[in-house]
Amino acid sequence: MKNLKYLLLLVIAFTACNNDEEAKNEVTDVKAKEVIPVVKEYGFVLNDFEVVRDTIQSGDSFGAILDMHGMSRSKVFEITEQVSETFNPKRLVVGKPYVILKAKDSLQTPEYFIYENDRIDYTVVNIGENIAAFKSQKPVTIKRKTVSGVIVSNLSEAMSNQGLSILLSHELSSIYQWSIDFWKLQKGDQFKMVYNERYINDSIYAGIENIEGAVFVHQGKPYYAFDYMADPEKGESDFYDEEARPLQSFFLKAPLNFSRISSRFSGNRYHPVQKRWKAHKGTDYAAPHGTPIWSTANGTVIAASYTGGNGNYVKVKHNDTYTTQYLHMSKRNVRVGERVKQGDVIGYVGSTGLATGPHVCYRFWVRGKQVDPFRQNLPAAEPIADNLKEDYFAAIKTVRSKLDKIPFKEI
Repeated sequence: MKNLKYLLLLVIAFTACNNDEEAKNEVTDVKAKEVIPVVKEYGFVLNDFEVVRDTIQSGDSFGAILDMHGMSRSKVFEITEQVSETFNPKRLVVGKPYVILKAKDSLQTPEYFIYENDRIDYTVVNIGENIAAFKSQKPVTIKRKTVSGVIVSNLSEAMSNQGLSILLSHELSSIYQWSIDFWKLQKGDQFKMVYNERYINDSIYAGIENIEGAVFVHQGKPYYAFDYMADPEKGESDFYDEEARPLQSFFLKAPLNFSRISSRFSGNRYHPVQKRWKAHKGTDYAAPHGTPIWSTANGTVIAASYTGGNGNYVKVKHNDTYTTQYLHMSKRNVRVGERVKQGDVIGYVGSTGLATGPHVCYRFWVRGKQVDPFRQNLPAAEPIADNLKEDYFAAIKTVRSKLDKIPFKEI
């Protein structure tokens, strides 16, 4: 009897242990299932697909990529024809990322092709049964930031010393390019800004959204700048100072970031190529080959061509009074009839035509006569209309208050 009881106890204990082990395994299985994260991207749950990520390589084509993943040429042609208004397969850019989403079946049939146009914008092409394409954007968060800096040698260094993007330096210098000569900044000059940055999925930095307001103290004088949309119909904003005066001038001081002025407007100059004395009715800005050349004011391109003397050149009519021309480009970036805004890149520095080295010859016409732009009393940009000034001062009040509370950095 005792032996029987002992055997029963062993069976019960063994069964209990097995049950405990099974229970533990079940818990472990449940936990394993729970830790698999749900990945959402491009509007899809990626867990539902086999995901292929790659980048466009030199020589790649839309057809070749899909061919590698088992899609027939006839299907590729059908897709290309049906989505041409939204997605142009011929404009794939080397280095751009793309994703192919495949069905989780034995054939791993490609269902979607996703092309990243830039860090934020992307195009989804349904390459399955229901062929279609649409454009979309990754979730973007705007974060407001403030910064204060002091010049020791130059603006870029002052930014980088604080771990700030070089883009912010470009934005700030662009705002003040009409009122401050950034080649002549002094040690101890100070600046403060209120600005906004873009972040993808709230964490990945995606560039500068805009600068709301800034103040730059140069040679002891404060220069305020506030972003304001004076013409909502056009949807364009400009920067104005604390008195509602425009910071922008009608014309930029130069058509590029230049190294030096190698030759000024002159009635009699020795031509380095033709080896004779003649008038030089332009200003030569020496700069490295490929440096962007921009239009010095808004206008319409009236010439974009090549001649033996001018090389590649562009001519822009700004209004009935002013016209500008840009010579010796390595490459033109605009066409005749195209509208350009001040600061738009219209070409790149080269040495085409009668030129001994890379530079742009900048020519300036007033009522059809070539003149020296440095001797002209050029107009300012359009001021804020009187009926908008009350709204302007109300709009900048909060930004100015925030700016004034930011302490200046000292050396």
